[in-house]
Amino acid sequence: MSEPIARLPKRVIRSFAQTNSRYNLIGEGDRVMLGLSGGKDSLTLAHLLLRTQRHAPFNFDFLAVTIDYGMGEDLTRIAAHCAEYGIPYQIEKTNIFESAPDHIRENSSFCSYFSRMRRGALYSVAKRLGYTTLALAHHLDDAAESFFMSLFYGGKMRSMPPIYKAADHDIRVVRPLIKVREAQLAECARENGFPVVGDENCPAFAMNVKMPHARSETKQWLHDLESARPGLFDQLRHSFETVDIASFTDDRFVNRVGQ
Repeated sequence: MSEPIARLPKRVIRSFAQTNSRYNLIGEGDRVMLGLSGGKDSLTLAHLLLRTQRHAPFNFDFLAVTIDYGMGEDLTRIAAHCAEYGIPYQIEKTNIFESAPDHIRENSSFCSYFSRMRRGALYSVAKRLGYTTLALAHHLDDAAESFFMSLFYGGKMRSMPPIYKAADHDIRVVRPLIKVREAQLAECARENGFPVVGDENCPAFAMNVKMPHARSETKQWLHDLESARPGLFDQLRHSFETVDIASFTDDRFVNRVGQ
């Protein structure tokens, strides 16, 4: 019996392919490891990578890896889904959850800690298994939210690049979905009945910590703004591709005429 094939939206496939081609994310001979959380975004990316591996005019290795925080999370549905569709998959067990109380103050925000530890675990697994590229499922909404969070809360103008080299690691990090809308990924997951993992595997629900508010508030602000300006995210997508660095007051980029 042949493995089933997910029904992926043409516009998502097209965006994935164009982004991959434009920024040379994945090509011949690459060894790609996907950070698979089990959410709608990473599950859709797993199927896109599987489709690309089967149909692209180049060959690459691909492995999906889920980081087990060590809090007793149930990953059987993700494992079963990957086995059903022929997605190469591995669970990496860690003690991140056990060690968290020694590093997170009571009632403090947990997101940055767990995100940093999860990313570090993915780097370690990739290096150990010989994978040179780490694929993450961040999308355009993530990039927009990060930009405005950095602007409003961090005093910097920064977002999410489609590709970069991880500091202190010889690993390329790629984001093939960086121009796809979150709603498109949610629709894909619903239509295919993907076994999406929700908040049940979030470490925050098992800890006495303050729930983060900056991202949820920024997401709601963008939602309200888009309701009034339906083309907002098209403009943001274009703006992220067309940055006029010299128009700001950063000393590194100011055009000092006559000097």
